[in-house]
Amino acid sequence: MDLTLLVVLVIALALIFDFTNGFHDTANAMATPIATGALRPKTAVALAAVLNLVGAFLSTEVAKTISGGLIREGDGGLQITPVMILAGLIGAIVWNLVTWLLGLPSSSSHALFGGLIGAAIVGAWSFGPIDGAVLVSKILIPAVLAPVLAGTVSYLATKIAYGITRKRQRDGFKVGQVFTSSLVSLAHGTNDAQKTMGVITLTLIAAGMQPVGTGPQFWVIVACAIAIAAGTYSGGWRIIRTMGRGITEGIEPAQGFSAEAATTATILASTHLGFALSTTQVASGSVIGTGIGRKGASVRWKTAGRIGLGWLITIPAAGTVGALMAFIAGLVWWGVIVDVVLASAAILTIWLLSRRGTVEAGTFHQPEPTAFVRPKRKKKRSRR
Repeated sequence: MDLTLLVVLVIALALIFDFTNGFHDTANAMATPIATGALRPKTAVALAAVLNLVGAFLSTEVAKTISGGLIREGDGGLQITPVMILAGLIGAIVWNLVTWLLGLPSSSSHALFGGLIGAAIVGAWSFGPIDGAVLVSKILIPAVLAPVLAGTVSYLATKIAYGITRKRQRDGFKVGQVFTSSLVSLAHGTNDAQKTMGVITLTLIAAGMQPVGTGPQFWVIVACAIAIAAGTYSGGWRIIRTMGRGITEGIEPAQGFSAEAATTATILASTHLGFALSTTQVASGSVIGTGIGRKGASVRWKTAGRIGLGWLITIPAAGTVGALMAFIAGLVWWGVIVDVVLASAAILTIWLLSRRGTVEAGTFHQPEPTAFVRPKRKKKRSRR
């Protein structure tokens, strides 16, 4: 296949992945304000889309981790080809859609890393292309520490919020939720949009169209920002339902505020350090922490266990699909076409299955305001 055509195909797939990343991760910022009634569902996703778009322009450190860190650089350039990247993207897209269909808030980031790692190993028939030190220090260690840290911070924040306020005052946290959920969306754009920027930059470098060691070009930043914003605006209602109602029962505004503040702080700190962490894991950890922190609240540990299992198998599952696609692509010259056909069939099948039980914005009932109203005293009837 012509190299230019292959690069165009890979870039198109990267933007499709970016779109799925957007609707897969909308819940990270907007599940709790929707659950508490702080924001209406469509208003929430529109706000998240705009702020994801803005956030994508604020930093490129995570993009550099992917384009010049995870994959080793050799004397002849990066030790990965556009064909391997295409196979890895298919693995990430398919796993993203499978977990979306199941309403499982798995990590889009880890799906991408897994797909690329599996495709690179099979494509090169060695572990040589993967920089193990970067994989451990900037991906695996943050994957373990970030949700624990976010959960601890949200637990403490929830304790403080309930300790210093009275019941009638806690409805004011709804206003705070608008601010903190906006910060999560902005932070999400600074971290997740960059991963696709890094993949496209990796492709251009591997094809010899961009010098080794350089960051994403401006047109790449713009394209990725638009793609993730469009995906965010399309919703992702299955995962929003799981995050907002499935992990902890009866989440309140003070809890939502605490969870979003902890999520924002963790993501922004990780972005500054170039850690390509999972925003989904951070947000889920925060929701669990706030469920533990509120007296009388209950965490649905069965659901939390399903989410944890999803975290564990995301990298190997996406890696297996990416490896299979790389193997097929390497068999014959038209293997890439077979990969694209198989990916299209998988996407169509998942979409048809999703139509059997749709979850839309109207599914979410907006709770009524809980302002304190003094009950009226019953008048005593006079005896005659």
